[in-house]
Amino acid sequence: MDTVSVKEKSASEPTVEAVREVLSGIEDPHMKRDLVAAGEVDEVIVDGDVARIRIVLGYPAASWTSLLESLIQERVVSVEGIQTAEVAIETKIVGHEVQKGVSPIDGVRNMIAVASGKGGVGKSTVSVNLALALAAEGSRVGILDADIYGPSQPRMLGIGGQPKSSDGKSLEPMISHQLQAMSIGFLIDEETPMIWRGPMVTQALEQLLNDTRWDDLDYLVIDLPPGTGDTQLTLAQKVPVSGALIVTTPQDIALLDAKKALKMFEKVEIPVLGVVENMSTHICSSCGHEEHIFGEGGGSRMASEYEVDYLGEIPLARSIREGTDSGKPTVVSEPDGQLADIYRAIARNVSGRLAARKRDYTDVFPSIVIQNS
Repeated sequence: MDTVSVKEKSASEPTVEAVREVLSGIEDPHMKRDLVAAGEVDEVIVDGDVARIRIVLGYPAASWTSLLESLIQERVVSVEGIQTAEVAIETKIVGHEVQKGVSPIDGVRNMIAVASGKGGVGKSTVSVNLALALAAEGSRVGILDADIYGPSQPRMLGIGGQPKSSDGKSLEPMISHQLQAMSIGFLIDEETPMIWRGPMVTQALEQLLNDTRWDDLDYLVIDLPPGTGDTQLTLAQKVPVSGALIVTTPQDIALLDAKKALKMFEKVEIPVLGVVENMSTHICSSCGHEEHIFGEGGGSRMASEYEVDYLGEIPLARSIREGTDSGKPTVVSEPDGQLADIYRAIARNVSGRLAARKRDYTDVFPSIVIQNS
């Protein structure tokens, strides 16, 4: 709820309403709404020629808030009578609505599923860098490697050893680069094949998710296997997913399968937050020349066709592969580089679109229990 405080003023003095009108003209690009419509303007106080404004974002945006602060100050001092604009920006991340009939998991506010209809499009690389970027932007993040047959997050995060259990029933998440992580890869040898039938796979996924002691996560990124099989069905029926992100590459064959993944989430009523195009261009490591070797614009066309948001594109660069192979993905190995900026922008877009969705109030209202006397 907005809080407004203002002294009595003559007609020529600035008003709270005038400041709010200016704020309504500033768009939050990550939520695709203006600051007022997005509910981000928490407080406006006008005291003489000074305007004090408090903004509360529903998603992490540490690398963007200074730009927003400057933009607000620039616009607000244009209001007649305002000489100074004092801006405070805070972040408050809450849980958001999930599928009907599925209860939230303790210690996790939001789950974001990262999916693709086809293998080999770089979904796991996008997942780990998305998780690290969300953490870099200022949130508490975990990652669940849901690819039981081909777990890759232990290698990508540079984690060895097995998770500990304090009670013999639950598992403590492994920690790397400030991420809480869990994977079947922590429990088996890296070269051991998982020769399991579907029911065993889905049971393993449920145990990894529910038996891990996640510690106060704003976001849990779920790195799904490719396709639309047992794991995805279990996710839809039993896992409280706040939203899904579709990863594709520009070429037609990958787009065909990505469309199937998108339609699957629509059928099971999991909102699709948007599409990310990976390997959009190739950047030569010698000369820096950029070329669309897999085609151009496929991801944005798919997003437009299905009326979902296009959240960004990531080039094919050797340093991205080298980072994940060495256990130091791009966001942590080159935190100030252009590629890390791309991942952080995508993280803000994903979490911003999620923040625009309905809040989950199950943690606010008490449970009602009826007992027979």
